[in-house]
Amino acid sequence: MTAGTTLRTVHDVAGLAAVADHLSDVWRTPRTAPPYPAEVLHSLVHAGGAVHALYAGQRLAGAAVAVLGADRSTYSLVAAAERGLGPVLKQAQRDWARALGARTMRWTFDPLVARNARFNLVKLGAVGTEYLVDFYGPMSDGVNDGDESDRLTVTWDLTAAGAPDEAEPHGPVLRRAPDHGPLVRRAGRHLWCRVPDDVVALRAADPALALRWRHAVRDVFTEAFLEGFRATGMSRDGWYTLTRTEATA
Repeated sequence: MTAGTTLRTVHDVAGLAAVADHLSDVWRTPRTAPPYPAEVLHSLVHAGGAVHALYAGQRLAGAAVAVLGADRSTYSLVAAAERGLGPVLKQAQRDWARALGARTMRWTFDPLVARNARFNLVKLGAVGTEYLVDFYGPMSDGVNDGDESDRLTVTWDLTAAGAPDEAEPHGPVLRRAPDHGPLVRRAGRHLWCRVPDDVVALRAADPALALRWRHAVRDVFTEAFLEGFRATGMSRDGWYTLTRTEATA
């Protein structure tokens, strides 16, 4: 736990309303139309889910929502925290899930957001196991508006340390990106795919270019996943590592 921060599970109506407001601020929606309304959060908690809230002093600095699934699995519906506090929230979700006997946790994220990919795949050691095309359909929040809602499902083994399977991009350039730089390299059982530096800023500045990136990366991932590749790492300069398992190599 970072000095000056506290973490608790939230059950009360006022606390859940504060979490709903926090999520509205993160996703840039009016507080009258949060991505997870307080009444929905209350229903999830009542059904056995968990809402974790992270405070820096008295200020809400992060929140996460998870529910219990079947076959010793759990699902993280949403998680958002200020810089440097994400690991605290995910560890809290992991501890909660493990206490219930869960062995895995799954969630989705936008595969074009490189910083989230690095957090999920490298810091946590989760693996990208499924590519979902336009998963939510059109979205009208202030972060995703104007784009298609492709998502990458990651699976986190709660029982293992999970070191990422990474290698430096090498091999021939197979495709070019919308910015005319390299998009795909491949060598052996590894394939690398580059994403933009900051897709959220790019969406705001040039939505058409952001959409071209979306389609280019989508094509790479959908083809690679059909071949048995999985997303196993993300470099600091925006290159995914996709690894083909020995069983399908």
